[in-house]
Parts: sequence; C-alpha cells; structure tokens
Amino acid sequence: MARQLLATKSIAELHEQESSGNQLRRALTATQLTLLGIGGIIGTGIFVLTGVAAATNAGPALPLSFIVAGLGCTFAGLCYAEFAAMIPVSGSAYSYSYATLGEGIAWFIGWNLVLEYLFAVATVSVGWSGYAVSLLEQLHIHIPPALANAPLDKGEDALHWVRTGAIINLPAMLIVAVIGTICYIGIKQSAVFNSVIVTIKVTVIVLFILFGVSYINTDNWHPFVPPNAGQFGAFGWSGIMAASGVIFFAYIGFDAISTAAQESKNPQRDMPIGILASLVICTVLYVIVSTVLTGMVSYKELNVAAPVALALDKYPGLHWLGIPVKLGAVAGMTSVMLVMTIAQARIFFAMARDGLLPPWFGRVHPRFRTPSTGTVVTGVFAALIGGVFPVGVLGRLVSIGTLAAFVTGCRGVRVLRVTRPELPRPFRAPAPWFACIAGALVCGAMMLSLGADTWWRLIVWTAVGVLIYAFYGYHHSCLRSAANGAAPSARPA
Repeated sequence: MARQLLATKSIAELHEQESSGNQLRRALTATQLTLLGIGGIIGTGIFVLTGVAAATNAGPALPLSFIVAGLGCTFAGLCYAEFAAMIPVSGSAYSYSYATLGEGIAWFIGWNLVLEYLFAVATVSVGWSGYAVSLLEQLHIHIPPALANAPLDKGEDALHWVRTGAIINLPAMLIVAVIGTICYIGIKQSAVFNSVIVTIKVTVIVLFILFGVSYINTDNWHPFVPPNAGQFGAFGWSGIMAASGVIFFAYIGFDAISTAAQESKNPQRDMPIGILASLVICTVLYVIVSTVLTGMVSYKELNVAAPVALALDKYPGLHWLGIPVKLGAVAGMTSVMLVMTIAQARIFFAMARDGLLPPWFGRVHPRFRTPSTGTVVTGVFAALIGGVFPVGVLGRLVSIGTLAAFVTGCRGVRVLRVTRPELPRPFRAPAPWFACIAGALVCGAMMLSLGADTWWRLIVWTAVGVLIYAFYGYHHSCLRSAANGAAPSARPA
C-alpha cells in the first residue's frame, strides 16, 4: 500500500483521460474565467466577515490582513496557474498532486477540496439567507425566525452543541436547490448567469466606495494597530495574522477556476489569466472597501452580520444605498455558491474517473454535458448542512481545508520543477524557489491562526477520508489496476 501511496500518474495519462470517455463542453473564455473567479471570491468575505475580523482581531489594520491573505493567495495562485497551464485538466490541485506527489497526497488534497467547496456552498447559503431575509423585511415580507435560522449552534463553552429553537434555515436550502439546478443545466448557462451577477455586485461595491469615502472620519483609524489585549489574535500584530486567517474565507474561489480547465477553450493561455486577474481585482477591492468601512465606523461597532449595511445606516445621506447594497450582497453570495457548486461537481468527476470514488460520481449528462450526479450530490448535502449548522463553525472549517490544499499545491510545483524540469510550461511561476516556499509558509501561518478546535475538526475530517480511501479508493484505483495488469475497476458511467 505504501508504494501505491507514492505512485504518480503521468502527464500523458491525464491528457489521455481528458480526451477520451465522457467529455465536458469547452465553452469558457479568459474573460468568463476571470468573472468566474471574481464570482467565487467576492461574497461572504466582504459583506459579512470584514466586520467580525475588524471588531475582534485587527481593528483599523484590517486592510493589512487582506494584504497578508492576498499575498498567500497570490503565491498559491502563481503555482496554480503554472499547474493549470501545464496540466489543463479538470480536478484542480487534486489532479496536479496526482501527477507530482502521488496518489496518497492526491486523495488528501481531493478530500480537503470537498471540505472547501461543499462546505463553502453551505456556509455561503447561511450568509445569503441572512441578507435575503433582511431585504425581504424592508419590502414588508416577513420570514419567521424559526424557518430562517440554524437549529443547532455552539454553546458558550464552544465545545457542545445546543438547540436554538429554530426548525430549519429554509432560505439557505432553497437557494442551494436553485443554484444546483442552474449548474445541472450547463456550464455556458452558468457562466452567463455568473457574469450578470458579478456585474451587479461589483457595481454595488464601487458605489459604496465612491459615496462612502466622503463620510470617512480619520479618528476611527487611530490607533491603526490597536494594542494587543493580552492574548494571541486579540489585536496587535498577532491580531492582524488571526484576522487574515478568518477573512481568508473571502479569497476561496480563485482556485475553483482551475477545476474548469476541461471546459476552457484555450486552457494553457486562459487559465493563468483567469486566476491571476481575478485575484488582483478582488484584492484591490477588498483593501479599499475595508479601509473605507473602518473609516466610516469605529471598528468596535462592526461585530455584526451586515457591517457594510451598518455603515450605510449610520449616515442618513446614505440610506438610499441600503437596498442596493443588500441586493448586491445577495447577488454576490449567489455567484459564490454557483462557482463552488461547479467546482465541487468537477472534483467528484475527477476522483471518480480515477476510481477513488464510485463511478456514478463521474456520470456526465448526455444532453447538458455536465457532471450531473456530482452536481446533485453537492446540492443535496450542501442544502442539508446549510439548513442545520451556523455560519461561524462552517467558515473556519472551510478555510483550514483550503489552506491545507494550498500548502500542498505550492510544494507540488517546487517538487515538479526539480523532478520533471523537461516538461513544457506555457506559464512559469516566477522565482519558484521563493514563490512556492513563501506560499506554503504564509498559508501555513494562517492555518496556525485558526485555533485548536478547528484543527480538531480537520483531523476528524481527514480520518474519515483515510477510512474511505483504505476501504474503497485503494482497492478500486485505476492506477493500481493498471499496475497489476488488470482492467480498470472503476470508470465514470
């Protein structure tokens, strides 16, 4: 078994798999990939987590936390761009790891990508529910709290689950069902829908910046880095690092672009453009918005579910922006769920193609040419999780799983530069000795800032993944079947 854990799949095998069997439709341009990345990045992070991170961790220095998180993602993005151009196949970091670090690491990455994408859809659906209910209230449409909140939450000791009195978060479940249906119909329709939503939410963000800047009170920026409150992560420079780990959730989504490589018209050129352009655009917007927000409102007041709406409500001259901002928030989170659902279904597709998951995960719809079963599974489980659990617990779990995948991906590029220097690289990450190591270190530091309880949840999730691989993936691996001279035991149906 140890030998198989280190076995890698050749680049030629990956390309052969993409060109045979079930085919996804190539319909995405560089512009659509960039918009797909922006759609996946701008959402809950900017509309929800900015306030929490400022009020409890970084204070007015929140823009520095966004820069730290953005740097980690940029280094990881350079590595992803090299991989995506060199190995333009579906599966993202899972497929890249299979070609460089072996099947065992590939399974670990794939399992953590499930944690990232599946749980991210559920997490964002909870934030979407909060803004949607608030917007409906302004329109005099009342949703009972028992049908718009999670029935479970963490107790005051953060160790035990308690009942909240709610029945189910119904809006969260309904939006996941709608998104799943759109993704089931087709990637081109999903991309068009996403482009419209991205236009709406970027317009709203730009309006907030343009009109909010004149209401900035520079006294709210002093002290820019509040003194540490006596514990790690509570302001000071450790607070900036802790906040970067919390708001890192705001950046997940750019890597989802790489899962759509098989649906890109020219992946060697378009994938790096989509990944890096979306990262740069979103980082600039994040830094500007967090600067304006902490200038308009004291960071001590921002520990609320809708910090941007709070800032607008504080000034009568900006009340007219309230409904557009909530519409933008709802639109922003909708596109995040769309991108994450697309990504998760394609991770299932890639893992099933390799025999590590049952073959029905890799079924492609005969008419829509989308991974239909994977989309349905993603929608059903995300809806159930989003309907039952609170956003706080889910968000940190998503962040640590994503960071683990980024750390491994950065190391994979460096390993491949040494072991396979002859491979053609249409895009090369600059200074890999620095970019790869820096990406792994920055993302690793953000992982450490997320706390022991989140690490325990990651350990439990990993243990479940190990059991699935040991009892199913190892025995049905197509790579193992080929090595033994047998016909592959699992192929997508």
